[in-house]
Amino acid sequence: MEKDFSHFIMSLTSQLKQPLPGKAAQFKMAPYERIIQAAIKNFTLPFGGKATKPKPSAVLILFYQRKNEICFSLILRNSYKGVHSAQVSFPGGKKELDETLKETALRETEEEIGVKKELIMIIGELSQLYIPPSGFLVQPYVGYVKETPVFSPNPNEVNILIEVPLKLIMDNTIAGKKKIKVGSNNIKINYPFYNILGQTVWGATAMMLSELKEVLNRQTENYQ
Repeated sequence: MEKDFSHFIMSLTSQLKQPLPGKAAQFKMAPYERIIQAAIKNFTLPFGGKATKPKPSAVLILFYQRKNEICFSLILRNSYKGVHSAQVSFPGGKKELDETLKETALRETEEEIGVKKELIMIIGELSQLYIPPSGFLVQPYVGYVKETPVFSPNPNEVNILIEVPLKLIMDNTIAGKKKIKVGSNNIKINYPFYNILGQTVWGATAMMLSELKEVLNRQTENYQ
């Protein structure tokens, strides 16, 4: 299995160096309203409003082996006063002034799920994604650790750590649409989502997963 994991990482590294699927893949998991917003230049909002200046941030998609499976981790965030409260996401957060976006992804991963940043090898990145409700401009990084990580989720930020087998996101039956509450006014929008181990994964995280899935589909090997 170790040989299979090494082969997977080598192949994925090569694929991430190729032109990325980008918005075409991301928008497969975006609602119609999101596609319209993203088409408006300079981050302007509908009806002539102006969005806040994008806030640079980064997340990390971390691959590892768990027994006989290739996995990556998601987190269910705690409930708090904010637009991403109680949502499933990758470890990550806002960039600090004295660091690069890659350093942000590594720092946030260590702070949120306890994987030491010096153990993580970054192999590439996916397309940036702007999140209108929060104003974050997110850079997703892809990395791995050689050994199965010992997670130590930060209870102040993480409700549940979710270990996702790679084969699960390659299963097309986990994708669907349903009404999801968005914003403080509790408006429901018919959102695309992934059902991952009983958790509803939607919004920016689902859009990143959609692009990752297309990158993985370009590989010739089947890792299920």
